[in-house]
Amino acid sequence: MLKKILSTLLVAAVGVTPLLAADKINGAGASFPAPLYYGWAFDYRKDTKNRVNYQSIGSGGGIKQITKRVVDFGASDKPLNAKKLSKGKLLQFPAVIGSIVVAFNIDGIADATLKLKNDVVADIFAGRITKWNDAAIKADNPDINLPDAKIIVVHRSDGSGTTYNFTYYLSGSSKNWKENFGTGKAIDWATGIGGKGNEGVANLIKQTPNSIGYIENAYKEKNHLSAAVLKTASGKWVQATEANFKAAAKYASWTKKDHFYAMLALQPGDTSYPIVAATFILLPIEKPKMNKKVIKFYDYAFMNGDAQAKKLGYIALPDATKKMIREYWAENIK
Repeated sequence: MLKKILSTLLVAAVGVTPLLAADKINGAGASFPAPLYYGWAFDYRKDTKNRVNYQSIGSGGGIKQITKRVVDFGASDKPLNAKKLSKGKLLQFPAVIGSIVVAFNIDGIADATLKLKNDVVADIFAGRITKWNDAAIKADNPDINLPDAKIIVVHRSDGSGTTYNFTYYLSGSSKNWKENFGTGKAIDWATGIGGKGNEGVANLIKQTPNSIGYIENAYKEKNHLSAAVLKTASGKWVQATEANFKAAAKYASWTKKDHFYAMLALQPGDTSYPIVAATFILLPIEKPKMNKKVIKFYDYAFMNGDAQAKKLGYIALPDATKKMIREYWAENIK
């Protein structure tokens, strides 16, 4: 009885209810989907009184924290294969699809006007092309007054799923990049300055004249940045638009058996934007009680969050994929 009275007094003192305290969920990881997760969490608390706290620390940090069981769920833009999931005793499912844009800050050059071939993008980030008026850039932009200025490359300084997907795209676009840099959450950059998270890279691009970097499209929109026109895998010029993101996303080949492992960059099709990626949620197998609370939140988001995803520049998962994810939950979280 005394214990119950003390508990009631403590709850009153901190100004929360037992329900709120019991239904607090902590997650951490990818900055790629962070704006959307913040919005979903806000709406979820408003509608259910339950709290979801999310820290944008990068995919590498998210994988580390869930592996060490520091948080209730991890978030990563780099999907883990079945072997790594088994080793970490983790479950995995996608939450939303986004796109990575090549953003730039060049005075007088507007959004969706600068054309950059995929191998040219690779050569810029490899430090092989160092001036904006380089012949390789001028060849595809004869009507743009490109400055005789040094290109300032901006990249991630932390372990990042955005970096993983971007370097996967570069590896598929350039033999030089594949052989000398490869694909990874963190690589040994040849040139440039580093920013933490998509937030940090976007801010550096915004503040640095003649810069170029890679960020999730939501950060481009939020910061009113300009993005380059790229080429599809089939060689057609394509702008960073919702329709072109969706054109690539439709090729996703999800399976429950592979825990939804899939890379979406460089998909076929004449309108498929070349750097599309899903972002994933990681759950510890041995914590079904908390996992049910986490999937309750994501089920809420799947039912109520598509409009917000679209508003922020993401692509909501197809209904068929959501159905498959719910089956996966039912089969793996008892």
